[in-house]
Amino acid sequence: MSGPEKPRLTRAERRQQTEDRILASARQKFAEVGYERTTIRAVASAAGVDPALVMQYFGSKEGLFREAIRVPGDESLPAEPAEFAELVLSILGVKLGELPGTSLPLLRSAFTHPEAAEEIRASIGRQIEQARPAIRGDNPELRAALIFSVLLGVSIGRHAFEIDYLRDATPEQITNLLRPSMQKLIEGEQPSTE
Repeated sequence: MSGPEKPRLTRAERRQQTEDRILASARQKFAEVGYERTTIRAVASAAGVDPALVMQYFGSKEGLFREAIRVPGDESLPAEPAEFAELVLSILGVKLGELPGTSLPLLRSAFTHPEAAEEIRASIGRQIEQARPAIRGDNPELRAALIFSVLLGVSIGRHAFEIDYLRDATPEQITNLLRPSMQKLIEGEQPSTE
């Protein structure tokens, strides 16, 4: 006699699992080799799907990149703080890799164009609201704002200002150093006052 039968997944659940697998593979590839050298075929192979399916889900490599760096909506966020911390760090790893040609001008324009700054501010505001339920402890909105400010600051320091140590470090070095801080912000631990 075999164990209890697993419930069958709905078509929507299977699609979501496939999309999540593609996005995880894309984040890994973008972080490893950058935007320019990442191919749809390589992402598809890592996710175990056909390249045409990646195109069907995301439309283009730029569409895939946009989704890979976006924090998912509430329904897709991991409930466990440690899993959410890893998601945030994987998104940071992608942003630390080589960016598509359109990203850097948009980032730079935020300093001189109020419309671009407002677009970035609105995007971060949405991400803060989406992340809030996954953050433990007091002031989840402030904690989320700090998390996304760190991500933005590290990206700007590396790509726009090309700060030597940030520019020369690997994405893995940066995310490994940030991991404890991100976990503390997400898990709600208070720093010791002793």
